[in-house]
Amino acid sequence: MDTEFAIVGGGVVGLSIAYGLLNHGHSVSVLDEGDGAYRASRGNFGLIWVQGKGLKQPAYTRWTRASAAAWKDLAEQLTARTGEDLSLVQDGGYVVHMDEDALDADRKKYETLQAELGGDYPFEVMGRNALRSEEPNIGPKVAGALYCREDGHVNPLRLLRTLSAEVRHAGGDVRVNTQVKEIAGQAGGYRLIMSDGSAFGAEKVVLAAGLGALQLGPGLGFRTPISPQQGQVLITEKLPKLMNRPNVEVRQVDEGGVQIGASSAELGFDDRETLETTAALARNAVDMYPALRSARVLRSWAALRIMSPDGLPIYQQSPTHPGVFFVTCHSGVTLAAAHARFLPLWLTGQTDAPDLSMFSEERFRVQAA
Repeated sequence: MDTEFAIVGGGVVGLSIAYGLLNHGHSVSVLDEGDGAYRASRGNFGLIWVQGKGLKQPAYTRWTRASAAAWKDLAEQLTARTGEDLSLVQDGGYVVHMDEDALDADRKKYETLQAELGGDYPFEVMGRNALRSEEPNIGPKVAGALYCREDGHVNPLRLLRTLSAEVRHAGGDVRVNTQVKEIAGQAGGYRLIMSDGSAFGAEKVVLAAGLGALQLGPGLGFRTPISPQQGQVLITEKLPKLMNRPNVEVRQVDEGGVQIGASSAELGFDDRETLETTAALARNAVDMYPALRSARVLRSWAALRIMSPDGLPIYQQSPTHPGVFFVTCHSGVTLAAAHARFLPLWLTGQTDAPDLSMFSEERFRVQAA
């Protein structure tokens, strides 16, 4: 065998898993399709986000919080090893509301979740005046916000670059422009056949290819119930400090530019921008922070999220192919620390592995029934 673990997919999810497995002493190869793939990792918002996660599934809240709590150690370790500053800031974040009724409705949802978690769910309701004391530049249309001290953000491109560099430095084999077309069983493991006809052997396989799993998953015994959801992002020129904390729609990045996003559209695999969505994002951002009215937009893009039917991650071992795993989520940055710290224990069957049964594909069989 060429390696113990072959990870199909070289985005944040695949590289986080590879990094964790290498730290646990396993041999790893990452097979990345290249820039022809739909790259969620290069189009994300860079948030490490707790609030609002798991409103209908408290287990997801716990998993998200565990990852957010582990992020500081992960960032410090990556910085110590590579010298790269990930610009991690975790001193809270907001879900901003322009309508008091909507703010109150979300407050009630949070309180319900808090009760289900035995009171262990930190959040604070901030009216307009309280929010303005923290964020003096908010606009007059803002009604208030929900605040969670565990939220934060990071430079996602530096994270991707750092993970890729450190996986290589730790002995991982990262192969780019390598599209896996077929995975078949062979003695002692699996044979991965590439688009150029070459082959690669591995004892175990982790399918972390985002939307690429739709082609490979069914042949490996997975239901692969995922679909694309388009989101658009704008980024302005570098500006003086405008905000102290991020929110789910607007954040100021470490270089000074303001990143604007949070759109969602069901357009299949269409990742083209639309002027209508761009204009709506810009109007919303200006309503929140009127100073943005005169800011120049330097870049904009659209990318595809990987969504399951209930929006939660999927962690599934194949029922037909032992040693083959399917891992997918739409919060790859938030969950990077969990994927590096805790998921390797699950992949290798350790007794102290997290219980991820509630995130298996079986939940969709139950729903279908």
